[in-house]
Amino acid sequence: MRFAIMGSGGVGGYFGARLAEAGEDVTFIARGEHLTAIRRDGLRVVSIKGDVAITPASATDDPAEIGVVDVVLLAVKAWQVPTAAEAIRPLVGPDTLVLPMENGVEAADTLSEVLGETAVLDGLCGILAWREAPGLIRHAGVDPFVRFGTRLPAQRAGAERLKAAFDRTIGVSAEMPEDIEVAVWSKFLFICAMSGIGAITRAPLGVTRQLPETRGLIEQILAEIEAVARARGVALPADAVARALAFIDELPAQSTASMQRDIMEGRPSELEAQNGAVVRLGRAAGVATPVNAMIHTALLPQENSARGAKAETW
Repeated sequence: MRFAIMGSGGVGGYFGARLAEAGEDVTFIARGEHLTAIRRDGLRVVSIKGDVAITPASATDDPAEIGVVDVVLLAVKAWQVPTAAEAIRPLVGPDTLVLPMENGVEAADTLSEVLGETAVLDGLCGILAWREAPGLIRHAGVDPFVRFGTRLPAQRAGAERLKAAFDRTIGVSAEMPEDIEVAVWSKFLFICAMSGIGAITRAPLGVTRQLPETRGLIEQILAEIEAVARARGVALPADAVARALAFIDELPAQSTASMQRDIMEGRPSELEAQNGAVVRLGRAAGVATPVNAMIHTALLPQENSARGAKAETW
């Protein structure tokens, strides 16, 4: 299959490299020094699941140079999705599938508004990885997984081909859940809680999950997200919060969320797509979300300041 990886950082770089390692036709879309390094030296991934080097690697900063592909993996920041959706139009033909891998619960809807329903899958991924240096991805935690589902019956054959491609990779577990909406919200539970508590405390997860006061906040964040999901008709399992908390407890003690790292380094973050989304969707559903509202409000001045500088868009 022909793949385009829109956003080749920790997430896109890892999953794209594994697909290329398995023999798929993969082009990485990147910018700046990262693009230069990939073109010159290939893309390297240092991983707890085994290292991989894609040399040479096909890379560009212009989606129009690639043409129509079978699958676009969209691995940009959640707040970049609207502009990324416009940028990937040249990649999308009548049979192309676009798989969003962002944190949050709104990326697929945003993509559908720009590209139409027929191109967009619902999806999510799990991995603890980041771009350590130009041309170098570091995967340090979580057994990488991708889960996705169709929105229309006509997408089924293409989605099954995509699942088969992932199944041929090393270091990736792929699944097509019966209820992809439940899967998306189940991930949102733990990543939003992890992001929010990390961003306001500036502490790694090993600290916040052990300290009784911050663990209590994590539990309250999870409870609010669960309440919003159920009010929106998402059929979360009865033990969804317990599962999310157990996952948080299993992560490496030094773990930090990408939203937390962006906020700590003064960059625009996914605040609006995570804790802000809980507040916004909760308000629409008539569900109170005071802890998420506190986190969103406390971080908003810094977020607005970061966005005062020129933020990268696609």
